[in-house]
Amino acid sequence: MRYQLGMVLSGGGVRGLGHVGVLKALSEEGIEPSVLAGTSAGALVAALYAGGYSAAEMLEFFVHKSPFHLSNIAFSKPGLFDTDKIVADLLEYFPDDSFEALGKPIYLAATDLIDAKPEILSTGRLVPAMVASASTPLVFTPTQIDDRWYSDGGITNNFPVEPLLGHCDAILGVYASPLRRISSDNLKSSLAVSQRALEIGMFESSRRKFHLCDLVLSPDLSRFGTFDTKHLEEMLEIGYREARDRMEEIRALVPDRS
Repeated sequence: MRYQLGMVLSGGGVRGLGHVGVLKALSEEGIEPSVLAGTSAGALVAALYAGGYSAAEMLEFFVHKSPFHLSNIAFSKPGLFDTDKIVADLLEYFPDDSFEALGKPIYLAATDLIDAKPEILSTGRLVPAMVASASTPLVFTPTQIDDRWYSDGGITNNFPVEPLLGHCDAILGVYASPLRRISSDNLKSSLAVSQRALEIGMFESSRRKFHLCDLVLSPDLSRFGTFDTKHLEEMLEIGYREARDRMEEIRALVPDRS
């Protein structure tokens, strides 16, 4: 039976480019994850990777497929940007729009807003599941799939290692939602306080699951904001360098790469 390397990718907004850098380093070593699980930005990267896109193509995706275009503005909906419009935009990358059409299995975390519970999406339509996993509250409208309404997976499961447990020989985690160092000067608005509270909750719930992985990489992306689109290549490079610096540990996870 083929050796199974699982990979779990956290949320983190555009800091998900750190995931892309890690995958680039793995590719250079001939190391290929067999199955991936991801939340929010990690869900997008997992789907792109499973769809056969290279690191350069994934960077291009984040540069040119920004959801923050004026054409995506929501009208009479609870959010600034309309996820229905974003789903239509992403079909260019995934014309089959199916989990089953990917080259490997992936599991995407989302939050069921009606039943107030985490959910893992892994079958059926792919693009709505990707968008649901990344539907940050207030910024994006909730995403409807069948009769369910979903929001960002990071609300309830920012580090979705659970689907990989018991199915992989080793699990590599990458955490791209760093808990930033701040001072009281950074807490001058209600939005800033709310954002800080969300960051703390996601980090603490994720950290309690790190021990379920054989190795966790945490690229130092703390100086970048969730929606900081000005430093995408730098974020990719930081993820790449983190993986290169710890490549000996990563290689130990896959002793037989033949």
